[in-house]
Amino acid sequence: MNKGVKGSSGKTRGIATANEAENAPTDSRADRLRVRAAWMYFIEQMTQNDIAEVLGVGRVTVVRMLAEARARNEVKIAIEGDLSDIVRQERELESIFGVQRAIVAPLSAEGADPIPAIGAATGDYLSEAMKSGMSVGVGWGRTLTGTLPYISAKPLADFRVISLLGGVGVARRTNPAEFAWRFAQAFQGDGYLIPAPAVVDSIETKRALIERCGLSEIFALADSLDAVLVSVGDIASASTFYRGGFLTEAEREKLMAKGAVGDLLFHFFDRDGNLVDHPINELGMSVDVDRIRRAPLRILTSGGTDKIDALLGAMKLVKPTVLITDEHSARRMIAAQDT
Repeated sequence: MNKGVKGSSGKTRGIATANEAENAPTDSRADRLRVRAAWMYFIEQMTQNDIAEVLGVGRVTVVRMLAEARARNEVKIAIEGDLSDIVRQERELESIFGVQRAIVAPLSAEGADPIPAIGAATGDYLSEAMKSGMSVGVGWGRTLTGTLPYISAKPLADFRVISLLGGVGVARRTNPAEFAWRFAQAFQGDGYLIPAPAVVDSIETKRALIERCGLSEIFALADSLDAVLVSVGDIASASTFYRGGFLTEAEREKLMAKGAVGDLLFHFFDRDGNLVDHPINELGMSVDVDRIRRAPLRILTSGGTDKIDALLGAMKLVKPTVLITDEHSARRMIAAQDT
């Protein structure tokens, strides 16, 4: 059973010290500390000793806070409740980047893996946002796969999921087809996959697959999407694509030399949100960016200290209506726009 955390909004910034927590903290500070402890334990799956070290309290205090969270019925299937600094970041992101809604997930430390926290927040949002009759285009990657355990499955009538990218030759958890199919299953919908490699060897091959092998019908579905759900990869490691062997080191270096900071569905872009001038951008078997931008609901979910430039570029490339990230990535994105 997937657990979430429900808690009260805090009124102060920062994390309480050991003395503050152990002696006589205000109710709001105690609530905030308890919610963070519960989040770290149930969502980030940290040990009680690790939580104690991060929060600067004793392990006994952590045990007491977790027991109190349970007694208060604050541990829920869904993730609810706000922290004051998180809410402030969300409003700043909405104002700076013009998104309709920003969702910022708490994260224990800047160096922590943000995927479990972002996945939990995204899964909670998708559980409410997906409706009957929708056609949803989806990308792939570790972040999107991380949303699946936190989606509240429910049957939706006439619900369609369209993979926005071809598949990979080796079976792995982050295969585009695997995510699209599992996402469709969560809502008992129909899944539409692109039965082709994620990357081909030439434009001629791409054209032949689309025009002669029946893929045009799949790509045409992207013309009338109600929503898209995508993540971004960073060029420093080239994320999933680089690790999967889709890019050579020489290609990655050439892309970086041209200003590429990340990729979205194998479209490589710079910090200003422009596609870089490189032949590889034409070889991905993926839906083009113009079609993605036409969807009324555009959900971008991603985070991590290595993805800040990629996120900044993607904000201009995709112009998402909903942004979901972690608190440390949000802080860096806001700071980058202030400089």
